[in-house]
Amino acid sequence: MRFALTTDQLAFRDAVRDLLAKERYDDRATWDALVDMGVASVLVPESEGGLGLDEMTLVPILEQTGYAALAFPIVETAMVAAPLGLADRMVALVDGQLAAWADRADVVLAGDGSEVRQDLLAPVEAVDRSRPVRRIGRPLPAPHGDTIDRAALGTAAQLIGLGQAMLDLTVGYVKERQQFGVPIGSFQAVKHHLANALKELSFARPAVYRAAYSVATASTDASRDVSMAKAMASDAASFVGRVALQCHGAIGYTVEYDLHLWLKRTWALSRAWGDSSWHRDRVGRAIGV
Repeated sequence: MRFALTTDQLAFRDAVRDLLAKERYDDRATWDALVDMGVASVLVPESEGGLGLDEMTLVPILEQTGYAALAFPIVETAMVAAPLGLADRMVALVDGQLAAWADRADVVLAGDGSEVRQDLLAPVEAVDRSRPVRRIGRPLPAPHGDTIDRAALGTAAQLIGLGQAMLDLTVGYVKERQQFGVPIGSFQAVKHHLANALKELSFARPAVYRAAYSVATASTDASRDVSMAKAMASDAASFVGRVALQCHGAIGYTVEYDLHLWLKRTWALSRAWGDSSWHRDRVGRAIGV
């Protein structure tokens, strides 16, 4: 078994990272640029105009979209809808009775792949206003297991990216912020907080890559591995968020400071497509506990 990234996969990931570093996270031109790079069609066979690659290539790219807090449904489009032949459209998915990104997407799909009419969607207040959510006015078919696995895997990848972004932002802040004439990053307590945050991410990231390998190779344990990845990624990103907020102090609570973009996305995604408790229960059932 080998689920380390190849040179080509790293190069593709880095190209996406460089693009997102130069573009606005919520600009439609950014989405169009990602589509032009082939991100939305990574999983589409070459015979159908795609790149013909697998989840091991896509997951590190999705991690970078989390790092940039991309305000578009790239997981829903590239990870779930593209293998169904919808890579040329921006797709939102119904999770329970909620559909994130529905007002930006070209099409909204129910759990069985059927299209949901826009007149059935009503806006609801969302903790992350850069990730608008709408509620479905009537019961819809529940998502297939494969849809849950793919959406949860892509979301786990984004959570790792979110956690890394918050950690990097905080490290930069504590190097500059001074108290008693020295950077607060020199205080042992701050160092311990950040070391623990790094540890959480370092344990969760390999689990996400392992799940990508399982899905890419159609392993019989893919659902178990995806659930472990989503649970660990949700907990890790949430932990890093708490550390980041504590280390920043009062400024971290303000909307004028960018930390809130990653914090709110983390709060939303840690609960999307099953929270950590739901996925740990799923792992337990898979191993007979």
